[in-house]
Amino acid sequence: MSRVNTPALTETAKAELEKRFRSAVNHSLRLRCQLVLLKAEGRSSKEVAGIVKSCEMTVNNWVNRYKREGIDGLLTKPGRGRKAIIRSPDEQQAALDAAKANRQRLQTAKAEWEAQQGKTVSRGAFRLFLKSVVDATNASASE
Repeated sequence: MSRVNTPALTETAKAELEKRFRSAVNHSLRLRCQLVLLKAEGRSSKEVAGIVKSCEMTVNNWVNRYKREGIDGLLTKPGRGRKAIIRSPDEQQAALDAAKANRQRLQTAKAEWEAQQGKTVSRGAFRLFLKSVVDATNASASE
């Protein structure tokens, strides 16, 4: 028989996990809170893995991380995911300047920016960056 990996929860810790399980916007955080709560009930890792549609090792890893770091250990750490291609403020300003100079010609603005920065981006990435800037500008103007 394998050893039991059950977290001991105080009433405040249990209440915080339940609150985040019900109200967190991030689905991953809700799932992690649920698996810690299920393990605290004394369920097996295999049973919890079946409920949350994961594997036993993942369940045990998250429980161990919760034991080490508490509720903050269930959050996704920064630095995960794909990084933006147009990152620095200088690159962003250059992209905006190129778009302003070539208002109706996205391809020309993109080519101008690429020549200036020495980088290549897809047409879609350049368009999405400009769209995000416009959306942020419109949101701040409406406030």
